[in-house]
Amino acid sequence: MKTFKTMLKTELKLSLRGLDMFIFAICLPLVVLVILGILYGDRPAYEGADHTFLEQSFGALAAISICAGGVMGLPLVVSDYRGKGILKRYQVTPVDPSMILLVQVTIYTLYAVVSLLLLYFAAVLFFGCQFHGTLPVFFGGYLLMVVSMFSIGMMVGGVAPNTKAAGVMASILYFPMLIFSGATLPYEVMPASLQKIADILPLTHGIKLLKAASLGSSADDMLIPLIIMSVIALFCISISLKCFKWE
Repeated sequence: MKTFKTMLKTELKLSLRGLDMFIFAICLPLVVLVILGILYGDRPAYEGADHTFLEQSFGALAAISICAGGVMGLPLVVSDYRGKGILKRYQVTPVDPSMILLVQVTIYTLYAVVSLLLLYFAAVLFFGCQFHGTLPVFFGGYLLMVVSMFSIGMMVGGVAPNTKAAGVMASILYFPMLIFSGATLPYEVMPASLQKIADILPLTHGIKLLKAASLGSSADDMLIPLIIMSVIALFCISISLKCFKWE
């Protein structure tokens, strides 16, 4: 545990020094929330709705941070450490090389949790938003999304031959999901043809899950996203365990 804490402290300092994840995982979702709050205020999400537009968007905003850390940040760090021989060197030390992977997962989870808390308090304090769901259901869906998105990042980082390839693969996955999954442009206002494209993206179903959980929707609304996110997590974890390269 002492080794883990020491490594976590060091790696967290290095991560914050780069500012990339601080900007994309913490600042970006908060900025989008403020913009939506200023534009829409307490306007209902649609005519006759019991929740506001911002309350409906909360799950999508919470998902941005998870996607940034899991799909963009994690694979770049893993591939970079493998390319520099850091993972290989850990294999000849008393420290299990998987420790550094656990540390990185912990760091990006911390980013996601901090972002979630900031979003919640900003939404409640400044825009009067209310949480309509139940906390156990929401956190269950949130945890599943973290596992699913991080498994994608670990798979990409594990199989990419070098950092450049990992960056290309991560960008191809991350930016389309950020734009077309409902994280920035609400899924409900998309044309039917664009919704069909969005349904291909993993983040779309994660957002549907968090949105349904935060709004207190029925279990039927969460069933399909729950199944899809679970399948993605199992598939990517299996590929990661089978194909991960330490050097």
